[in-house]
Amino acid sequence: MTKNRPDDKSRDVAADGQSGQVPEAPSSEADIDAFLSKVKSLKASEKAGARGRLIFAMDATMSRQPTWDMALGLQSNMFAAVKAVGGLDVQLIYFRGFGECQSSKWVKNPEALAGLMTQVSCRGGHTQIEKVLKHARTQTNETKVNAMVYVGDCMEERLDDLAAVAGELGLLGMPVFFFQEGREPGAEMAFRELARLTGGAFCRFDAGSASQLKELLAAVAVYAAGGRKALENYSGGKRGASALLEQLS
Repeated sequence: MTKNRPDDKSRDVAADGQSGQVPEAPSSEADIDAFLSKVKSLKASEKAGARGRLIFAMDATMSRQPTWDMALGLQSNMFAAVKAVGGLDVQLIYFRGFGECQSSKWVKNPEALAGLMTQVSCRGGHTQIEKVLKHARTQTNETKVNAMVYVGDCMEERLDDLAAVAGELGLLGMPVFFFQEGREPGAEMAFRELARLTGGAFCRFDAGSASQLKELLAAVAVYAAGGRKALENYSGGKRGASALLEQLS
């Protein structure tokens, strides 16, 4: 497979596919339960005056075009939930095209990032997950990042290269929560392994589970912002948040 060749403004990243035996996928309910059991380990900033920090990363390559509007709607819901809680700084990073990988400034107003996301369109190109993971490593080395959410549908890089950086994030105590859109088996295998190495979790992301995953996205953000108390106030009958509270008991 041809390797990605990013321009001079971007770091090199391999785009070789990773082959191997893919285990049979569990049910979506099992995915959600596993996700919730891992989110409980998220380190929240609960000291008075402290603010949580969350990186939101997304794949904006052309394969996501068919469901892009639906995905943007779910992702924006997460930021709306954060606004109600406050206390969370958020950074957006996305990749697309020929080596393009852009990150925003850290912002206190999640609505600003929700607006920015609506201006991002899909372009053809390979995945650049290694750049995203390295960016996360740099950010948390400077100032602690509580978690990263990654939304994507495929993986076209060397898994060993990604695993090395993911392992570093795990040692730094920065979990990554991978949401896979669709059911590409190679991507699922990779995302599950990367989530394991960081201490995060994996969950599928498609039209059939959109409502449930919308709650999970918001629950992760709310917990990162204000810890258990904030999540209790937010849950109010929302299945994802309520199940998360049960896991935190």
